[in-house]
Amino acid sequence: MTNAPSQHALREVRRLFSSPITRMVLIALVFLLGISGPFGTLESMGFGARVAYWAVTAPATFAIGVIVSAFMAETLRERKPDWAMKALVALVAAIAITIFVVLFNWIAFGQTPIEISKLPALVLSVTATAAVIALVLQYIPDSADSVVAAEVKLPPLLDRLDLEKRGAIISLSVQDHYVEVTTNKGTSLVLMRLSDAIRETSPIDGIQIHRSHWVAVQHITSVKRDGDRAILTLSDGRDLPASRSNIKLLKERALLPR
Repeated sequence: MTNAPSQHALREVRRLFSSPITRMVLIALVFLLGISGPFGTLESMGFGARVAYWAVTAPATFAIGVIVSAFMAETLRERKPDWAMKALVALVAAIAITIFVVLFNWIAFGQTPIEISKLPALVLSVTATAAVIALVLQYIPDSADSVVAAEVKLPPLLDRLDLEKRGAIISLSVQDHYVEVTTNKGTSLVLMRLSDAIRETSPIDGIQIHRSHWVAVQHITSVKRDGDRAILTLSDGRDLPASRSNIKLLKERALLPR
């Protein structure tokens, strides 16, 4: 992964657009906007044209908002996640969405679909709307993660750890006859085989990168080539090696450029 923030942003877009809920919301939004005709589209277009217009702009602006928000959030994730940082992410996403809308209108209509004198009002309206959407996107993951955590069965491997060490599993590594389990709350040694420990990480999405190492995909922050192998950097700052035989797997999972 030569550019972790961009890879993270693309994965986030794929995740959201693969969700049936996201698709249903976007479809409903397209028809709602087609009927209401905001930003002057009610006066300048017929119903069919409005639906077609919003069928392009609604998903596109949503995708741009997600990409920019995810990219900025990943780039700034080491900073303190206070309201100022969230506002900055929202502002950048809003500017990107506004630029897209104005350029798309210019290309689609040969000119802006409203008078030039009304362009500042359009930019202000789109920017305000985009900023709200971007801010919502910044807060959704926190609440969504809590809901998922409540509904999804926790990995059985956690039951083998001391209570104070039970947290998000980052990696597993072989240590003699033990497996070192690293979570966001510390490390523990468990007397078992790596293959058995990996089975007990379900339902976490993870990959075995080496005969001695397994990592949770969501905790991979970057991947870089190192000769005929690769080095993975994890969310806790550690580097783990990936053997040559697992390079193909990393490429298939879009963690390493082909």
